Amino acid sequence: MRIDLHTHSNRSDGTDPVPVLMAHAQQAGLDVIALTDHDTADGWADGRRAAEELGIGFVPGIEISCKLRGISVHLLAYLPDPSYAELADELRVIRDGRTDRIPSIVARLNGIGVPLTVDEVLAQATGTPSVGRPHVADALVANGTVANRSEAFDKYLADGRAGHVSHYAIEPGRGIDLVREAGGVPVIAHPWGRSSYKVMTEDTIGRLVQDHGLAGIEVDHQDHSPESREALRAIARNLGIIFTGSSDHHGAGKIDHDLGVNGTEPEQLERLLEVAKTNAAASADAQVPEAYLP
Repeated sequence: MRIDLHTHSNRSDGTDPVPVLMAHAQQAGLDVIALTDHDTADGWADGRRAAEELGIGFVPGIEISCKLRGISVHLLAYLPDPSYAELADELRVIRDGRTDRIPSIVARLNGIGVPLTVDEVLAQATGTPSVGRPHVADALVANGTVANRSEAFDKYLADGRAGHVSHYAIEPGRGIDLVREAGGVPVIAHPWGRSSYKVMTEDTIGRLVQDHGLAGIEVDHQDHSPESREALRAIARNLGIIFTGSSDHHGAGKIDHDLGVNGTEPEQLERLLEVAKTNAAASADAQVPEAYLP
């Protein structure tokens, strides 16, 4: 089986509408795909419907924005109840924080002579409740300032660059607690990628497992070197937690993240679904979704 547990549609910062993403997954030979848009479950219904029509498996998820000691950390939440009050409230605040910082980002870029308007950014974010830096990057591509998203982040939007503005995010421990309370399965995304490697040490991962019930870590990811993957897999095995692999596909929004470029082993998906059953049973108030596996 070919299983990809981390993808994005245009309901957050991917470029493909959900049905198109599902069709591309089938064309890529995937047997199971998870839709994990940033801080929203808006694409789940369309994703499941399209997956069922195409005969491929579908796992609903959310990628939640977190911060630890000021460093961005992303948390993948599989099969939580998105309407669970405390989780839904936090996701709403996170999304609002992303959107509310857009005028400040635009002002900072204008201040260094980069031409851009808020309307140009919003034009790139149609159909999503989660407007963020990738949409700013897309607007810079559209007006000819940069060639692609990577250049936009490298020059203007990454941490420490002129156009970077921080936004609200919760601590990973709090995120893990909320996901479990909502009946879902918490997995740290690309723990040694981007800047999260600065805080996602083996000790930190261990404490998140022990103190909060972290269920797994994403190991096979394009941001991880072969050496990092080997070390992370060893950490997961030592801790007895799930380890996943995925593309982190964003359509045309990210190069070298093609669907299925990394995959999750079938037995790890089975473990994840077993944890989902356990967490759902333990959460009296959560109305959890189900995965679709034909």
